Amino acid sequence: MMKTTWQGIIAEYASFFGSPDPREAVTLQEGGTPLIPLETVVREIPVPVSLWAKFEGANPTGSFKDRGMTLAVSRAVKKGARALICASTGNTSASAAAYGARAGLRVFVVIPDGKISRGKLAQAIVHHATVIQVEGLFDHALRIVREVAESYPVALVNSVNPDRLEGQRSVAFEISDQLGSAPDYHFLPVGNAGNITASWAGYKAYREAGRIGTLPKMTGVQAEGAAPIVLGHVVEKPETLASAIRIGNPASWQGALTAAQESGGSILAVSDSEILEAYHLLASKEGIFCEPASAASLAGVLKRARAGSFSGGERIVCTLTGHGLKDPDTVFHSQPPEIRVPARKEEVLAILGFS
Repeated sequence: MMKTTWQGIIAEYASFFGSPDPREAVTLQEGGTPLIPLETVVREIPVPVSLWAKFEGANPTGSFKDRGMTLAVSRAVKKGARALICASTGNTSASAAAYGARAGLRVFVVIPDGKISRGKLAQAIVHHATVIQVEGLFDHALRIVREVAESYPVALVNSVNPDRLEGQRSVAFEISDQLGSAPDYHFLPVGNAGNITASWAGYKAYREAGRIGTLPKMTGVQAEGAAPIVLGHVVEKPETLASAIRIGNPASWQGALTAAQESGGSILAVSDSEILEAYHLLASKEGIFCEPASAASLAGVLKRARAGSFSGGERIVCTLTGHGLKDPDTVFHSQPPEIRVPARKEEVLAILGFS
């Protein structure tokens, strides 16, 4: 008899979703991602705390977007959708393309010209999505797809679709189950701001259901060059190496503010150099390869810690939103190239220090 395995978020948390029936879900068995203790990086924090990374890069398409996409596509199919459309800086397009392929739907992806990593673009292409590059920013692409979906028979699967945010609540359920309670702080990267909005809704739903007794302080982290919520105004030309959060006018802006304010948390900004520091710490000290935008959450923790924000004893979770292979170019741009030597043992031994 086949061993029972993780069935995906709709089946695992069916009582929190209502529809569709798990047997009718369009799923790639998303969710069930590891919560990894950061036993070395935590030493960078001047007071004793417990620190974990929720590694969403372990989802089927390599990012947290799969949690919302399974529900959005499942419900779109139930309503008779024949095609999906989204705007994307990369991860949404990869997820929509994969789940659309799984459901047998056509998928149209609108991306900002030159502002998407090749790793993510490759995913959309390999799943046979129609990729359309527009001469503009993500915010322009999102405006276009919203207008198209309002007038034509295609289902919009960006996080402005409430089904997306509803599915993304599941990360809070899992973290609470894995820890046995809610953490004291939950740090997340903030781009379009759907993830922090959804995670906060998830914790509240879990408390209402009696699964947890407390709620975390939600702390969103933006890149300094793309920090409209921190600045309090739209950023017309957002710039950061963390392409997944290079968004100047977040669709869930108010949701992120509400999550931070209601929970007693905050939204802060970190520099690209702080993001890269966290990115390399995770890879070199913990063996976790995440995309640069993901590392913004840890960068936020380190910035808060160095400012004396923690008193000791706190339990802190960082969401790492996507796998490092989503954006491999960052590795080659920020680290020395490999060492090249003639094909002789003596040359290799010299590098090893054995000569």
